[in-house]
Amino acid sequence: MTHTTLSPSELESFGAEIDALLTRTKADLGERDTRYIRRVVRVQRGLEAAGRALLFASGFSPLFPVVWALGTGALAASKILENMEIGHNVLHGQYDFTNDPTLSSQTYEWDIVCPSEQWRHSHNVLHHTYTNVRGVDHDLGYRMLRVDPSQPWTPLALLQPLSTLVLGLLFQWGVAAHDIDMPKYLFRPSERTEEQREKVRELFAKAKKQLRKDYVLFPLLAGPFALHVLAGNLVANVVRNVWSFLVIFCGHFPEGTETFPPEALDGETRGGFYLRQLRGSANFEGSWLLHVASGHLSHQIEHHMFPDVPAHRYPEMAREVRAICGKYGVAYNSSSLSSQVWSVAKKIVRLAFPSAGGDATPTAA
Repeated sequence: MTHTTLSPSELESFGAEIDALLTRTKADLGERDTRYIRRVVRVQRGLEAAGRALLFASGFSPLFPVVWALGTGALAASKILENMEIGHNVLHGQYDFTNDPTLSSQTYEWDIVCPSEQWRHSHNVLHHTYTNVRGVDHDLGYRMLRVDPSQPWTPLALLQPLSTLVLGLLFQWGVAAHDIDMPKYLFRPSERTEEQREKVRELFAKAKKQLRKDYVLFPLLAGPFALHVLAGNLVANVVRNVWSFLVIFCGHFPEGTETFPPEALDGETRGGFYLRQLRGSANFEGSWLLHVASGHLSHQIEHHMFPDVPAHRYPEMAREVRAICGKYGVAYNSSSLSSQVWSVAKKIVRLAFPSAGGDATPTAA
């Protein structure tokens, strides 16, 4: 993917046109957006109730495999909707304008082991401010993967095709460990700070609550069919993990997404900020249902440009962003979901080897 270099005046005009789109959209926010998110919440709660009821009922049904699969599927869909379209977007403050305490970014607690407050710091503050800036944005490989040739190669990179699969299966735990810098916390105990210790205590408390709900409380309520419910909850959580992982990786690591040195932040203008978000992100295309299930993070470019705008607005904003990019000759990275998955997979495997550019000299892990 070729990126056009904009002159300072072109960059200023580019930023002004993106800013104008943001201003127009924010001026239009209101009842339409409130109705949308409340409808999604109702659907999510209905799916969760149906899923848990079907899992309970599966033990009594002669059609056990079918009822169990339907219950597990409904519960997985509920968890995906809650995490992606509701939790992620509410925690970005996209619905703070409603003044509804149940949709407040400061009080919402989502159905995942990562405490909301820690996620707001690692994601909203660090990732969205320093998107793809090497050494600053720790989402760039999540401190364990080599996703850019400029990252030094170490022998551990050889394992990253396998560790990527494990991360996908356990993605909520990877997200939970992110703000703490868990590798450093575990392997350099002398450098632990009181802030880190407090975050670990908060993480354990949240994880205990989540584990107790899905693997103790609801199974016990099912009595003799506790294992049916436990297994359904486990599979639903894994499905949610894998789907979230795919959405996030396809939005950040396909071929063509750029990374930046820390110097890129020096004197960065508004237009420069938008351009960095654009070049560091990628979209994937699909149906309306696919967009909803991804929390509209299928439009990762627009999400990085407008993180506090209700995400269901991204498809209509994307048409204008794409037109502006075309006007200035700026590349816009968008493809089908399968293409982006394949692109990410090839990059993960290619960068597992030192011959894939960058520093080919092994360094200490």
